[in-house]
Amino acid sequence: MPSTLDVYQKMSALPQGKRLFSIFYGQKAPYFASIHLRVEEMKPHFAQITIPKRRSVQNHIGTVHAIAACNGLEAAMGLLAEATCPSDHRWLPKGMDVQYLAKSDGDLVCTAESDPEAWADGPDVPVRVTAALKDGTVTVAGTIHLWVTPKKR
Repeated sequence: MPSTLDVYQKMSALPQGKRLFSIFYGQKAPYFASIHLRVEEMKPHFAQITIPKRRSVQNHIGTVHAIAACNGLEAAMGLLAEATCPSDHRWLPKGMDVQYLAKSDGDLVCTAESDPEAWADGPDVPVRVTAALKDGTVTVAGTIHLWVTPKKR
């Protein structure tokens, strides 16, 4: 079975491929579909998605809800983990620490980044995550903690 990264690389090379991959990824975990994410980039140690500001992700004051932002951060982290985790290992999120820094009053760009050394040192792997507006204002920042272990045979 091809890896998620293989599928991304093949699909993103096609016209409308990133849009189609975004739909595919949104269906992989149904709660990702609720934020209507668009996958911008996926590679080892880096992933980026965009959450469009739509009524379905807004809170009572008309900004992107904090939990929708966290959903986007987790989606970005999942792409990073799929692209980075060795094929003989598995990853599981074990916690998320975030701070809400500003109102999310527009589309959010959710980014996940990790350091190669952290994956080598495992099994605890921190992934830095941020959600930012198009002007660069960071609205949510934090760390998602992964547990990376060898697969049982």
